[in-house]
Amino acid sequence: LTFAFLSDHPFPAMAAALHADAAEEQKTKRYDRQIRIWGKSGQEKLEKAKVCLLGAGPTGSEALKNLVLGGVASYVVVDGKKVDVRDLGNNFMVDKESLGESRAECCSRLLKEFNESVSGRYIAEHPEQLVDREPDFFKDFTLVIATQLTEPYQIKLDHICRRFGVKAIFGRSYGLFGLVRISTREHSVIETKPENVLQDLRVRNPWPELSGYAKSFDLESLDNMTYKHVPYVVLLLKAAELWRSKHGSLPTDRQAQRSFKQFLRELQRSSKEGFVDEGENFKEAVDNAHYLWSPQSISSEVSMYLDRASEYLESDDVSDFWILAEALKRFVQEGDGNLPLSGSIPDMTATTDLYLDLKRLYEKKAESDVAKMAAHVREILTDLRRDQSEIGIEYIRLFCKNSSHVKHLKYNTVEEEYKCFSSSKSSYLQSLLFSEDTAENAFLYTLFHAGDKFHATHGHFPGYYEEGIQEDIGRLKTIVNATLSEAGLPSVPISEEYIHELCRCGAGEIHTVAAVIGGILAEEAIKLLTHQFVPLKGTLVYNAIRSTSTAICI
Repeated sequence: LTFAFLSDHPFPAMAAALHADAAEEQKTKRYDRQIRIWGKSGQEKLEKAKVCLLGAGPTGSEALKNLVLGGVASYVVVDGKKVDVRDLGNNFMVDKESLGESRAECCSRLLKEFNESVSGRYIAEHPEQLVDREPDFFKDFTLVIATQLTEPYQIKLDHICRRFGVKAIFGRSYGLFGLVRISTREHSVIETKPENVLQDLRVRNPWPELSGYAKSFDLESLDNMTYKHVPYVVLLLKAAELWRSKHGSLPTDRQAQRSFKQFLRELQRSSKEGFVDEGENFKEAVDNAHYLWSPQSISSEVSMYLDRASEYLESDDVSDFWILAEALKRFVQEGDGNLPLSGSIPDMTATTDLYLDLKRLYEKKAESDVAKMAAHVREILTDLRRDQSEIGIEYIRLFCKNSSHVKHLKYNTVEEEYKCFSSSKSSYLQSLLFSEDTAENAFLYTLFHAGDKFHATHGHFPGYYEEGIQEDIGRLKTIVNATLSEAGLPSVPISEEYIHELCRCGAGEIHTVAAVIGGILAEEAIKLLTHQFVPLKGTLVYNAIRSTSTAICI
């Protein structure tokens, strides 16, 4: 039930609450599938994002379409071109009736139809002119997606965005090839959401309450139904205690580990006929016995963050990530060397009551660790003369839950990458060029640089004018060879094929390739905006001829 005129309702406050609930329910239904991936917190961050798109061609419009469907707060499309016949063949955001009109206006108008809750506007101006004329224009955006910019303007825009603390993603589709690059000073990710990670069950070194809980089970006196539903965590702790009493310590080599698993199987009850009455919980205990001899260690990457945290605290603009990293270091040093417990446990065979009892036990320990971390955070904020409420308990709880897999990324500027490519003898790039798996895409990376040098020299991209393709092939070969020589890189036999292909496409955007690059741009944008999943590091080169991609980090 919603109310069109809340002022006419006898209880306006109740009507407003009902209206807000209805709106929230409608929004949840609309974004249900993506909320299942990045949660309500991720969706809220997305709905606060202000996005600027430079270039309303097929690559840019495909990227922005995905973000509009995702529910960003607002967007601005910047493009100075008019819709021509070429656009009708590769850009779904324009139609035949829009020929001769502003491409930015047409793209913005059609994008609004995808999601009425997203506000948008356009600026009919060439992105390069806007970068030169009004750099302050970019300071209020959360993210800038720049498509089809050449190297000089990528460098200019990168400096502008970094000055204002705005994240930028550069994307290009060039015939059957494309590339994507993220640029920002630094980016921290708490919810990296890795796959196939070991649960932190602490069965090797249980805390007192968990040990006490396991000891409270008298397996001999349990009825058969309860016996078959004792959680495998309890079975592992009971078996480990018995094993230690006989052998002094937990198994360390493979032979002893196999013996332990057999020992665990033999703890099961036998039926009256003498057959072992095998239960699913014991099978799970055997399958997860590795937790007993696989200590929960701190990864080298997280250890590096802990070692460097104090250095970052000396900075005037220290981020919350480094404050939490310092708090985590103190937590580890003052505790038993473990990271905070996440508090989650996997599904397992158990009665509902026993499972919930165990779950509450882990959650209680996790909350205790959060409280200790919060105390360290408050202490650090006080030392920094900052308000103790700056970092909320929910953020601390999230950090504790994911502390074993947090990430902090630093990105070189676009200018630094290009300088490294052209001035140093890159053994890394040489290794890529000599590797059968990466040689073609590494050469494409070089070819993109050469294409921009061609544009700077001749005022157009190679192959842009059909009548001059053969001449452009010769010119591009010269530039490619010079570029490889400057970088101390070897010439490669595949170069001829790709030089011809680059000239053949004439810097045109093919929709199928643009859709792929646009999709990657949107995916990386969502990672940056939600601070979930690990974003791309380096430049991703996409090769549609081979259906391969390579991330090149120089």
